[in-house]
Amino acid sequence: MAEKSEIIRKLIFAAAGAVLLFFAGSEFYSHRNMKEQVVLGEGVTGVKKLGDYFEGIRGTINDCNIYIMEGKEPGATMFVMGAAHPEEPAGRLAPWIMVENGIMEKGRLILVLSGNRSGSTVTRVSGGYPTDFTIPTGWGGQKFRMGDRWSNPLDQWPDPEVYIHYPSGQNLAYVDIRNLNRCWPGRPHGTLTERTCYAFMELIKQENVDLFIDLHEAELQYPVISTIVAHDRGQELGMYVSMMLTDWEEFNMGMEFSPKELHGLSHREVGDHSEAVSLLFEAPQPFLDATRGRTTREQLLTGKDEFVVMAGEHGLLYEKIDENGWHINVRVGRHTSAVLQTMESWTELNPDKPLSIIHVPKYAEVIENGIGFYLKDPKKADPAKVIIE
Repeated sequence: MAEKSEIIRKLIFAAAGAVLLFFAGSEFYSHRNMKEQVVLGEGVTGVKKLGDYFEGIRGTINDCNIYIMEGKEPGATMFVMGAAHPEEPAGRLAPWIMVENGIMEKGRLILVLSGNRSGSTVTRVSGGYPTDFTIPTGWGGQKFRMGDRWSNPLDQWPDPEVYIHYPSGQNLAYVDIRNLNRCWPGRPHGTLTERTCYAFMELIKQENVDLFIDLHEAELQYPVISTIVAHDRGQELGMYVSMMLTDWEEFNMGMEFSPKELHGLSHREVGDHSEAVSLLFEAPQPFLDATRGRTTREQLLTGKDEFVVMAGEHGLLYEKIDENGWHINVRVGRHTSAVLQTMESWTELNPDKPLSIIHVPKYAEVIENGIGFYLKDPKKADPAKVIIE
């Protein structure tokens, strides 16, 4: 009788495990295969794939969309990348708004919304992240994938004991071999993440990019925050942009020099291995802090967290926070204004190669209207203008 009870108990536990496995597997599958729809604005003059620039990335999970906006008047070529770290959504939503609304008047703008598509198909292990979030709109709301800092292990595995960066030979954290912002300039026969960086470098060279901007968010306990990190050749531009944003846009934006001996990061390697001036922008995101509370969708969007506020009261933060938090509208608005101001400052410093765009909202406008005001309803758009991201 006891033996029969033991068998029944094991069967119950096995059935419960199978149920949990089914629901977890369904969620993982749904997250990885979520179809995000982008409505191409009238300013988009072409859409390519990253694989068009490097055959070694064609057809992989990271063969992302490349959106091109050509102005009527000639000028410089700017490349803005979002979601090198997909767990930093403001860096993705800012160029998304540009794709759906912007029109270049002078020069050319290249936009990437999913720098590391693989990283957008998984969330951080043990982080308790939501798999998605929804931005409210006048037509109901648009759902976006939430991601991780690193490429999905399903796409690149195993990690080495030590990651040796190419070509510098510098030793980095083993997991950073899946970090898109630690693998620049990449290599053609490397890992998926290294090949992705190599493909972007090929894009930069083949498209003759003059100015590269990498959009990020950072935890408030990280010293490189609310700042521009500038390569040697971008220091004058970075200081000019920092000064103008702090003076005119009502938010503080610092400027730091890219460390010459810290390798793998876009602000160092893009500038060293191409003719492009490279900048990286950081906005605050409490969702990433180690002292945070529950990582909910609400926390991600509102940027409110009592534990992060408490950390600030004890002097543990490098950026201020209060009960108002750091709302997603604030973070995205900082990035749109930073890109717009970079265009203006670049044009003043390089009048023979201007950059000018219209219909992209600035900081105050994004805060007043909300991100959803600038997102287009795919159901009402011309199907030929809807792209799966």
